[in-house]
Amino acid sequence: TKSNTVLPVTTSLEDGSYLSALRPPKGNPGKLITVRVIEYTLSHPSRTKGEAPIRLITTLLDPAQAPALELAALYGERWEEESAFDELKTHQRGAGRVLRSKSPDMVTQEIYAHLLVYYAIRALINAAVEPQELDPFLASLRVIRRQVTDQAAFSP
Repeated sequence: TKSNTVLPVTTSLEDGSYLSALRPPKGNPGKLITVRVIEYTLSHPSRTKGEAPIRLITTLLDPAQAPALELAALYGERWEEESAFDELKTHQRGAGRVLRSKSPDMVTQEIYAHLLVYYAIRALINAAVEPQELDPFLASLRVIRRQVTDQAAFSP
């Protein structure tokens, strides 16, 4: 949630998270919505000192069922998936473009083609940065430029 969202602590929980209440969205009458708030910070060179913590809200209220540490880790993985979907839908295929195929079998084939291209790009990026832990974007760009003139350097 946004860092300026007001989330008063109603109950502190043993895993460091807390319960709070959200008002229903504007135009939707109803009672307050109980949520669990998990606040955490990441230590990474890209984060500036004093940057606001990440605040994750969920309706999973029981820390025994879903520990805060586990939810924070899963949230990061969720964004990895969202980034992959964004890459496929917006950047690789092109924003607003639909699949060209007209039959279910050909749609399936076209989707597999997009997935193979995505895999090929990721395999090249991995090959570029793995040995020296370089910046993935610059290194992968160099490798892709070299590979474009060669035969396929990955196995489907």
